[in-house]
Amino acid sequence: MEILGTTLRICVEDLDTSVAFYERLAGARALRFERGGVQVAAVGCFLLMSGPEAELEVLRKVTATIAVPDVDEAHEVLSASGAHIVAGPVPTPAGRNLIAVHPDGTVFEYADQRSVRG
Repeated sequence: MEILGTTLRICVEDLDTSVAFYERLAGARALRFERGGVQVAAVGCFLLMSGPEAELEVLRKVTATIAVPDVDEAHEVLSASGAHIVAGPVPTPAGRNLIAVHPDGTVFEYADQRSVRG
């Protein structure tokens, strides 16, 4: 399984202020969307999230997002390697993802940018 990159997940209180900082830091514009009541901004390698504390509490358990070419392949490799898939693969605004718990207990999101139609 090829790993294309990693996105750092950061829960913030004030998304607008944080986006301005991270846009300057990364030299990139934010891609914004909402998912499950949480406002999200992707800026370079940073994924900023703001919303209800109950939702953020769950999101904080995921260490990082790992970009892969194909979530289905990641699912196969992770399952065969002893990881526990707790969610997915499911469509997202940017492609598809899954959540996996590695044998050491670390939780990661794996995401691809494949079309949700195929």
